[in-house]
Amino acid sequence: MTVITALRALAAALPLAMAAGPAHAEITDYEFRLLQGELKPGHGVIVAVQLIDKRSGKPVPDVVIFARRIDMAPDGMETMTSPIEAVPATEPGTYRFKTNLTMAGGWRLSLAAKVQGEEGTLESRLNLRVLP
Repeated sequence: MTVITALRALAAALPLAMAAGPAHAEITDYEFRLLQGELKPGHGVIVAVQLIDKRSGKPVPDVVIFARRIDMAPDGMETMTSPIEAVPATEPGTYRFKTNLTMAGGWRLSLAAKVQGEEGTLESRLNLRVLP
């Protein structure tokens, strides 16, 4: 077998090998999305997000969210924070948090998460409005 013949055989087999293996994702292939961008003020308000695989558009379950914060940074009040805690999800790929949205205005939900099987940390900052 000549070198040219071997290279042709390799070139012909390469697309088949690539199609057979799993697609490799990057952490940037995922994004959190708010399920509701406008909420009413109150105590015990539920803020829900979904983690989406941007390549397929499908929700991603079993993510480990290890950091979360909610503050009024969009209105220039980053030090105005509220306690936030995770609550059980209602469907796979949806993540819910209970917080106190004490005043109307712009709020920012910051999340840091690990996606199963992926390297790196997914960090997200989502802006929402609290209406009077």
